[in-house]
Amino acid sequence: MIGYILKRILVMIPTLIVISILVFAIIQLPPGDYLETYIAELQSQGESVDESKIAFLRAEYGLDRPMYQQYLVWASGMLVGDFGYSFEYNLPVNEVIGDRMFLTIAISVVTILFTWMIAFPIGIYSATHQYSWGDYGLSFIGFIGLATPNFLLALVMLYLANVYFGTSIGGLMDPEFIDQPWSARKIISVFEHLWIPVIVIGTSGTAAMIRRLRANLLDELQKQYVVTARAKGMEERKLVRKYPLRMALNFFVSDIGSLLPSVISGAEITAIVLSLPTTGPMMLAALQSQDMYLAGSFLMFLAVLTVAGVLLSDLLLVALDPRIRLQGEVVK
Repeated sequence: MIGYILKRILVMIPTLIVISILVFAIIQLPPGDYLETYIAELQSQGESVDESKIAFLRAEYGLDRPMYQQYLVWASGMLVGDFGYSFEYNLPVNEVIGDRMFLTIAISVVTILFTWMIAFPIGIYSATHQYSWGDYGLSFIGFIGLATPNFLLALVMLYLANVYFGTSIGGLMDPEFIDQPWSARKIISVFEHLWIPVIVIGTSGTAAMIRRLRANLLDELQKQYVVTARAKGMEERKLVRKYPLRMALNFFVSDIGSLLPSVISGAEITAIVLSLPTTGPMMLAALQSQDMYLAGSFLMFLAVLTVAGVLLSDLLLVALDPRIRLQGEVVK
């Protein structure tokens, strides 16, 4: 096991290097850079441009160097925790993403827990009570959840929250707490607003997980080992919990590789509609404005979480399903 983990970690290193090169090259593909975009924006507004200041900034942040030198400066800085400078916010990237990263992780973790708490019991009930009225009703609700766009549900929830609960529309806290230090009142305000994005973002994920869990569990319940266990008189709840449910969770564990990046990226469109101060809208704005260090750092965060999540899901699959082997050897 330890040898396998070390081997996978060694494979991750060249993988992340290749990803960093691709990320940096793709961000540089559009013509120009952030400063040229900034100059064009000032000129369109009729404002004057201080050419000496632009030249100083270009030299200060290495934008006048060849692309490979810019990449080496950025990549070597990441190794020591320096992710570069955000031109859009005039701050180091580390400072820009501080509170936003915390709020994004808080929303994502609560949403994941909400999804699991709702989807697991419903999916198990639907599979073990196939074609019952409860199964039909829960399946209907699940299809509505899959078909309803998140941004539309976000608008409805904003209206209901404001009319019936008095919660201010948009954002993740009351306006008075924005840019203020953390306090007990600010945390309470965050929790008062948190339930809206959790329900909106978690609805489609919950519905999808219910359908997948139901389908996988139904497939396991029809296999011969389940028929044999029932014939021997094993209690139904114990039977479902010990074998079929365990095998049906393979898809859930294998999704961890895509689940961890979503903790950082969040639901961008929903975050924009709800005016959430999370990292998703910031990443989109950074890509649009060619704020290369901020955008590149976000994409590298996602890459690291993806490769780490894939390794974690492989290890958990081995622990969950005895049929899976790390080395792929044949078991007789």
